[in-house]
Amino acid sequence: MTVEPDAGMLSSTEEKDFPLYIDPPVELNDSERTVLSSDGDVFWNFSGGDNGMSVGKCGSAVIGGVSYYCGNGYVNRMYFEFSPGNLKGKHVLDATFAVTETWSFSCDARWVDLERTNNISSASKWPGPKKLDQMGDRNVSAGRGSNCSPSQPRAPVEFHDYAPEPDENLTPTVRSFADGKISRLTLMLMAKDESDTIAWKRFDDDAVLSVDYVGKPAKPSNIGPMVGESHDCNTVESAPAIVTDPTPNLTATPQTASGGESGAQLRVAMDVDKKQSDGTWVNAMSEAVRPSSGYVGDNVKVTYTAPTLPENTLLRMRAWTRSHYGSEWLAGPSNGSTTGWCYFKVDSQAPDPPTITFNSTGADSYTPCTPNDCVPHGKPGKAGSFTLGPAPGDVNTGYRYKLTSGSYSSGWSSYIPGATVTVSPVPSLSGTMTLHAEAKDNYGPGAGNSVEFVVKEGDGPVARWNFAEASGTALDTSTADPTLRDNATLTGGATRTDQGRRGEVTVTPPTETAPAVKTTDSGLKLNGTTSYAATTGPVIDTRASYTVAAWVRMDTPTRNATVFGQNGVNRSPFYLGYEHTSKKWSFREVNTDAAVGTPFSYQRVESKNPAVPMVWTHLAGVFNAADNTISLYVNGELQGTTPFTTAWAATGALQIGRVHWSSMYTDYFPGVIDEAAVWQEALTGTQIAQESTLPDADGKASVELVAAWNPAGAQGTSLPDGVSGYGRALALASGASLTDEGLVLDGTAGAGTTPGPVVDDSGSFTVTAQALVDGGKLLTKPNGYKAQVLGQRTATGSSWSLWFEKTGTKQEEEFDENGDPVIDENGDFKTITVPVGRWHFGRLTADGSGASVQSMEEALVDTETRLTGVYNAQDRTIQLYLTSDQQTSDGIAYTAQAGTGELAVGKGYLGSWANFLPGRLSDIRLWAGALSDSEQVSDVVGT
Repeated sequence: MTVEPDAGMLSSTEEKDFPLYIDPPVELNDSERTVLSSDGDVFWNFSGGDNGMSVGKCGSAVIGGVSYYCGNGYVNRMYFEFSPGNLKGKHVLDATFAVTETWSFSCDARWVDLERTNNISSASKWPGPKKLDQMGDRNVSAGRGSNCSPSQPRAPVEFHDYAPEPDENLTPTVRSFADGKISRLTLMLMAKDESDTIAWKRFDDDAVLSVDYVGKPAKPSNIGPMVGESHDCNTVESAPAIVTDPTPNLTATPQTASGGESGAQLRVAMDVDKKQSDGTWVNAMSEAVRPSSGYVGDNVKVTYTAPTLPENTLLRMRAWTRSHYGSEWLAGPSNGSTTGWCYFKVDSQAPDPPTITFNSTGADSYTPCTPNDCVPHGKPGKAGSFTLGPAPGDVNTGYRYKLTSGSYSSGWSSYIPGATVTVSPVPSLSGTMTLHAEAKDNYGPGAGNSVEFVVKEGDGPVARWNFAEASGTALDTSTADPTLRDNATLTGGATRTDQGRRGEVTVTPPTETAPAVKTTDSGLKLNGTTSYAATTGPVIDTRASYTVAAWVRMDTPTRNATVFGQNGVNRSPFYLGYEHTSKKWSFREVNTDAAVGTPFSYQRVESKNPAVPMVWTHLAGVFNAADNTISLYVNGELQGTTPFTTAWAATGALQIGRVHWSSMYTDYFPGVIDEAAVWQEALTGTQIAQESTLPDADGKASVELVAAWNPAGAQGTSLPDGVSGYGRALALASGASLTDEGLVLDGTAGAGTTPGPVVDDSGSFTVTAQALVDGGKLLTKPNGYKAQVLGQRTATGSSWSLWFEKTGTKQEEEFDENGDPVIDENGDFKTITVPVGRWHFGRLTADGSGASVQSMEEALVDTETRLTGVYNAQDRTIQLYLTSDQQTSDGIAYTAQAGTGELAVGKGYLGSWANFLPGRLSDIRLWAGALSDSEQVSDVVGT
């Protein structure tokens, strides 16, 4: 590409506006369109062709003394609906709507309005969805060609905000659309005067919405003073990091929101405060912005050497991203307002950063990363060996250390005494690992140091069965070598079901010429009395360390049910499954292969909460031969560990869905088992948490749709789930009615319920709904009113909820049905009172004490909004998306509470039913599994 700058432009540009840059706009083409006619005709997804489709009145008119006839006087309106797609992660600066006018009734210009309306569907009929706001108008005529003088060829008509007319709101509306406040944007073309036949026009199907934008700034990553090769951010005020240099290097890595990375021009602002004796904080240095000239792109590390900072004073650091466009910028959130300040002290007399030496532990020992090389070694669970020593001139009395990798942290060890010590930290996952070390002397803690090394992937499972075959034997997919496979035979009525835990699976990724090929995952369906799957021989040595894990969905149990066992002569040494006496999941180990009537004993670990039937749950049992312990994990969370010292060899077949006990088979599993796997090693807790995410080929979590209710077009007092296959129906109360647009709720009694839980609330899950709050009815509610969209109750309150909270009211200009301002008798603009509030996902409580993520900006009432809530059990955080726009840079910490009783739509439970939603809901869905990011939300949930 060759660029030739315009000399006049350069000479006339002020210095503060440099650098100038090329920022191509984003364009959105309509995803659906229709024309609605007053005579009842509907032209869904019409094709414009040479002539286009019409807008306005098709009647008769006299032009220049000649009468012209079009039709019987019917009126048409044209609608284009857009999905947000390419707007994700972008702040809209300017928006333009363009469509080609192909013909006009007259050479005389007539006004055409562009209006925002509610959404369209193939069922939309005249007069069409409700008009919401005027986007703009144009007085145009095109398409008559040489019939006019001068000629009027077909031409694009552009709608763009006109500053003197404050009722033109295209850019702020598209900005709200990009922010996720509007899930789908529908724009209508109509004649301003629908009684005027001369205003009749034709338009093509080529509508396009173009925007100029800047990437939304997100919270920087890797914030803090530099410590060795890494940063050190201690967010606990009472435990600050120590630096010995009064002019430390400060670092942060600027980020944009997902989707805003391309072309981003970023800087980082850094600020350090000091704490005074009276407990107040004041600046310790002036705000620093780096780079001071030019910009960096997304995810580029920036380092700044601070001016001299005061010693032995508590300091705190924050940083935030600035996303620049021309001479202006947008500022993103800082760690100070989200994940916490980075606290540190300068102490030049404290021990300097300790030395860290890698020691050889034999084959495949860990080695340090260099600027140009990082060689993977070892594996998760394999200890390293490192010597921590004093910096020259220091006399240290002890050291502590920790391992970190991304969001993972082992936590600091206790201080290990000694002038020099050797430590053996155990990486719990693969990938780049950072070892942090801090020294102390007789006077207190010192500065830290850090080094990086890379941990290889683990050995992987020795067998895995995903039951994805169409029929026959379940293949062991852990290896491609047929001679090494431990295939499992389905017996006793065992079948496959299309309700596998992975949900929709991509068989072939999309290409430039073909869409992705997808299929539905399958699982092992067992009847609980006779059916099971089994290998022909042993899969693991039960004397050595091993791990067994599977996803299960248990029918309502009436007795014990076993997921995994491996045959001894008389019994299995281990049992992973459900115990009916305690009604909990358990992992048990038997001390001997005792014959019937011979004494034996066993150790067990039970789940913290009762097992929940009819929902997907991940179970894992671990025997660690090195530590002589057994552990149970549920949904990736450790339930407990207990000693077990009498392992023995079981040399028979591995059983899936039953167990060998006292020389007979029993405890047949009722329900579905999927993604069953065994390892000949004791997986770490972090590895099991990763396994429980069930990552797909792209490393994102797999999700299974377990409920889907689409009210549009349904009838009656029960709303069935005809999509997911799990068959739950919503029972509707009085005050809830089904219409073509959705489930309408009166805000006083209307709601829908189904027996719950629908998902395992202690595991990862995703919920979504298309919600509209009725602004008029909300005005009658008090400030602070919380209206539940969707939620699962507990015995006393909320397990989790999506809700709208009214925070107050405000005055807005009133517009008529054509989008024009309403004028009072004094010639002033009339205003109306409207409610304001925000969306929430988390735990609904009466006093607001429950943790929740709230929408970043005020919600739009009387507007359909796509809400998606995600609970990630692996990092115990919640996240809220508006359409696919993430509402907080980092998830909010959340403690799951097991749900009981009903899942409710349109009302909430806080000891009694209340919190009724006035408005309308549609497209309600729930998945087992946590969608990973805004891109996956967009792909799976849609708009």
